[in-house]
Parts: sequence; C-alpha cells; structure tokens
Amino acid sequence: MAISITTAELKEKVANQTNICLIDVRRKADYEKSPELIPGATWKDPEKVEEWSNTLPPDHELVVYCVKGGGVSQSIADTLQKNHPQVQFLQGGILNWQDGE
Repeated sequence: MAISITTAELKEKVANQTNICLIDVRRKADYEKSPELIPGATWKDPEKVEEWSNTLPPDHELVVYCVKGGGVSQSIADTLQKNHPQVQFLQGGILNWQDGE
C-alpha cells in the first residue's frame, strides 16, 4: 500500500524544487467541474492509468491527488507503486491544499 504525504510536506518539497511529478487523478467529472490544479500538476484520467503510467519519469517522486485523498488517489498510487516505488498520495486531496492545511 502506498504511503501518504501531508499538504505541509508537499509544499516544502515544491518550495525546495524536489524532483516531483504531481498528478491530479480526480475523476473526469470532478476535474471538469473544478479544473484548478495544484501548481506544477497535470491531470491524468484515473480510468486510463494503464495507458499513461509508463510515461511517467522514473527518476521523480510521484505525488497523486484526488478531491479528498480517498479511494481514487490511493488506488492509483497502489497501481503506480508497481513501477514507481516512490509514489505517495496527498492526504485530504486538493481540498486540503486549497484550504491551506
């Protein structure tokens, strides 16, 4: 099972310009309803993870997030962990990030 990262930890990594690949894995409907991303992130359709997982940089930490840091991001992190052992999911998802927690 993938491990989590807090908003504070992620902000510190971003500020220190750590080699991080941020991936928004909110369901398509959630993303289209509110397309704002965490700076530096890209949206990837979680239903097509098998298609895009091999395109991720192997030398970067991966951080995935969904709306609340629940089942979507956790299951995607678990899937990605097979080829990317340095994958984490954001606790509380983008809502925590937007709340500044």
